[in-house]
Amino acid sequence: MQQSGVPYFSQWETPGMTLPVLAEGWQALLRDPLWRHSGAATIEEYARWAVNVCGMACLKMILAARGEIHPTLELARACTVYGGYVVNEIDASIKGLIYAPFVRFAAERFGLSAEMMTGVETSAIPEHLAKRRFFIASVYSGIRWPEREPPSKSGHLVLVTAASDEIIRFHNPSGHDEASQADVTLPLAVFDRFFANRGISVDA
Repeated sequence: MQQSGVPYFSQWETPGMTLPVLAEGWQALLRDPLWRHSGAATIEEYARWAVNVCGMACLKMILAARGEIHPTLELARACTVYGGYVVNEIDASIKGLIYAPFVRFAAERFGLSAEMMTGVETSAIPEHLAKRRFFIASVYSGIRWPEREPPSKSGHLVLVTAASDEIIRFHNPSGHDEASQADVTLPLAVFDRFFANRGISVDA
């Protein structure tokens, strides 16, 4: 399967931060030298949000495919206004991405045709991509290590750009190296082990 031609963006401004984040938590992002590119006002704001913005990284890639570059946290703030994220002011925790508000946000702010989807069989993803160019899929974040058995099937979002009856191709915002980041290809049966059977189909 050929490369997608869709620009890749990590949810971290420095794509190599995944392993430090896995080892140390969000505090590792306080060392990200490129944090200002995120659109955050402070490095603390960046570190708090970056662990929650895999969906915004997917949106950033979709918009970049049509020639628009938007800072990830600017997208997150705008999506929050629509209810796509809920911020707990007491403990500063962040809940999201919430699909329905995101669909409204994508349509109203960027003119994207998007649809929230549940009960999606892995084998049906090629059919969905025939209708819309992209599919933001809910998966377990450990998909970066497809040889491992996942303990669950959700918690992370990847941008699917192509699929056939046998192979699927996607960008993973939290891949830990080049091979697990852009234009990752997996057999559909392997992807199925990680896929939560829900996501958002998007057409730019």
